[in-house]
Amino acid sequence: MTREAIDPITIEIVASAFRSVVDETFIALMKSAYSTNIKERHDHSTAICDQDGRLIVQADMSLPIHIASMTGLMKSILAKYPPSEIEEGDVFVANDPHVAGGTHLPDINYAAPLFLEGQLMGFVCNIAHHADIGGMAPGSMAGGMSEIYQEGLRIPVVKLFRKGQIQQDIMDIMLLNARIPDERRGDHFAQIAACRLGVRRVLEIGQRYSLSTIRSVFDELVERTRARMRAAIAEVPDGIYEFDDVMDDDGLGTVDIPIRLKVTVTGDRAIFDWTGSAPQVRGNINVPINATQAAVAYALRALLDPEIANNQGIIDCCEIVSEKGSIVDCIAPAPVAARANTSQRLIDIIIGAFSRAIPERAVGASNGANTTAVFSGIDPRNGKPYLYFETLGGGFGGRNDRDGKDGVQVHITNTSNLPIEAIETEYPLRVVSYGFIQDSGGAGRYRGGGGLRRVIEPVGHECIFNGAGERFANAPWGIFGGQPGRPGRFALADGSGETQLEVKPSGVDVAPGHRIVVETPGSGGYGDPAERSDEALDNDRISQKYSKDYLARHYPGIAKRAAQPPR
Repeated sequence: MTREAIDPITIEIVASAFRSVVDETFIALMKSAYSTNIKERHDHSTAICDQDGRLIVQADMSLPIHIASMTGLMKSILAKYPPSEIEEGDVFVANDPHVAGGTHLPDINYAAPLFLEGQLMGFVCNIAHHADIGGMAPGSMAGGMSEIYQEGLRIPVVKLFRKGQIQQDIMDIMLLNARIPDERRGDHFAQIAACRLGVRRVLEIGQRYSLSTIRSVFDELVERTRARMRAAIAEVPDGIYEFDDVMDDDGLGTVDIPIRLKVTVTGDRAIFDWTGSAPQVRGNINVPINATQAAVAYALRALLDPEIANNQGIIDCCEIVSEKGSIVDCIAPAPVAARANTSQRLIDIIIGAFSRAIPERAVGASNGANTTAVFSGIDPRNGKPYLYFETLGGGFGGRNDRDGKDGVQVHITNTSNLPIEAIETEYPLRVVSYGFIQDSGGAGRYRGGGGLRRVIEPVGHECIFNGAGERFANAPWGIFGGQPGRPGRFALADGSGETQLEVKPSGVDVAPGHRIVVETPGSGGYGDPAERSDEALDNDRISQKYSKDYLARHYPGIAKRAAQPPR
């Protein structure tokens, strides 16, 4: 269909209006939510898609991995419901990665249709990670799950609201299958409220601009992004670039699981071929193809044009080859709860592959994990069940012109740290210590960022701990002579010392007076450590993030420099 020509000023005004809608709905969802994972850690995203399901705008604070679930939800809605069956006041909900376009069950997707001039214009969407969706383990994220049925409630695309009327039986099913149903209800209605707010705001835009104008702006936004990304790919030297890495384990006995990538760049096209990667595994680290697509889209944007708008134009440039039933393109009933850890590894691998072509934009391997910690039990203060869920950051790899960052979420996730005050107020837990891990960033001309150490104990009761780690057995590698960062670990501490736990522990009893130690991985350095400047080494000593022994071992010239008389 031919669209009307729109002047650049109008395009920017309309585009900014829609960006303001998704940013406002992001904040509204955050401020309305009940769980700390959303209201404090911001593990949610908001977006607007057009009538064909194309992603048009996404909130600035949205998570890159959520782009996959939103576009997947759109495809599922449009495949199930013809336009004649989509009506004003409808609200769709889904989470299943195998039949509803999701990437794992805790991420629940919502979408509400947008109508202008009596026609379907698009959808306002949001997604939020619920701290529990049922299943065999509190938090729905622990290791040891061998099929998706164990991971929690599977929701196909359904209408939770029909013409504005809630289908209470569907809500009842969702709440009955989750732990802490009151908290779940609050998070569900926060998402519903964000959808309704988005619909109102878009209708306000529709009072000023016609449907034809808005659709033309949408086309222009997608085409601009697509053209910029194609141009950025064209600047990469033609060639074949390969890299491989391994996952630590799947939590069910399979270790050192290989993932292989061959990138072929020809002109303005880049083909990402994952052939040769491991078959899907029994444990829950498998990745649906939507999540692989999100990893590729993120990596292209981060490496080639970080300022580009995050919309369908990037997705259209993601040319992926994969084997069905592999760890990067799994099929039912593969478990996928910890797919983010594998997605992080995919990004490290993409960066490693491109490092030969664009070394100045590469970074050392980052912490490569969403180190997951889940504590659950009965709160002795009120006799009610509680569940504390968090993923902790770690090191970000050294770069070509500066050190990596310490203790941050990296790449495809950008959730926040949960403050100690929030933990100790909301839950019967005490944070005994929290800080950086000394000597955890890999040495290099520019060092890698360090990991985090958090020690938590239950107060006045016994609780259960579940976790999921990665880069605990295989350290995050350095690049161009940089050294690897320190791996992470889980441990159970009592009065006599610490007992190291598995990489993906499940159902660990934590008695009063005992503590769980979470140490997240550091990251790899960039460049030869011998080239690190005197000023940077002085800062390492002063910061106390690195011990004298570590500096002497990894920077042999430091002793010689210290022995030289001052000039």
